[in-house]
Amino acid sequence: KTGALEKMGIRLPELRQKNPQLITCSISGYGSKGEWSKMKAYDLLIQAETGLSSITGSVDAPGRVGISVADIATGMYAWSAILEALISRSISGSGRHIEVSLFDALADWMAVPLLWYDYGGNAPERVGLSHPSICPYGAFNTADDKTLLLSIQNEREWLRFCGEILDDADFAAKYPDNSIRLSNRSAVDKRVADVLGKMLHAEAAKKLKKSEIAFGTLNDVQGLSSHPVLRRAEISNPEGNIRFPAPPAIFDNKPQDTLGEVPRLNQHGDSIRAEFKETASME
Repeated sequence: KTGALEKMGIRLPELRQKNPQLITCSISGYGSKGEWSKMKAYDLLIQAETGLSSITGSVDAPGRVGISVADIATGMYAWSAILEALISRSISGSGRHIEVSLFDALADWMAVPLLWYDYGGNAPERVGLSHPSICPYGAFNTADDKTLLLSIQNEREWLRFCGEILDDADFAAKYPDNSIRLSNRSAVDKRVADVLGKMLHAEAAKKLKKSEIAFGTLNDVQGLSSHPVLRRAEISNPEGNIRFPAPPAIFDNKPQDTLGEVPRLNQHGDSIRAEFKETASME
């Protein structure tokens, strides 16, 4: 919640008065104004307050997103805002103060469900590993107890899927567009499940790839660890090197395979204390 820095004797307006070029960023749960600003906030609480939990999980119960999305989203918005402020300062010469709240960050990510409700009168249904507005788009088991996620994005793909995977062009004609398929989701999903359920995962994947139908495999974390597309970068650590997911951005076709060294405890303590001492003596 707000006020943490003030309790430590750090007041941003005073800092910026001394140095107008300073860029400062405050992160809170619910913003800096009103009664909500006094509330403590943690990731799962924000998932619940923003309605994210209501559209996440199975049909029977809401759920938590498996990673701390509110924290991550807020950090990303703060980072991009600071970059924007740096560009602005290079033009105007003046710093900026930035406020980012966990609630605002996830509310922005909830824009599509919110607009559904505000202008359509209904929020998306909670449908587990399915898509609330596209059919067929969801999880289907194969004969060897693996799970494929199938995604039919248009009628051209639907016709091809029915002809080449289901081997039943008449089924495509029976449910010719997405709105009809959504109204008959149970029947459509059952037919797809029956056909894919008789195929081994490798066979189904081969056919879907040949037909240029979008699909994925439901992996666990072990599956991610051994995934052929996963890129890793090595980080030097006092306790031993760590292989970490590589930065997503690739510049000039040169992926990063190493990251900066993790300092040992107090490695730079003397130089940092000396820097602050020098700064204090200049004031």
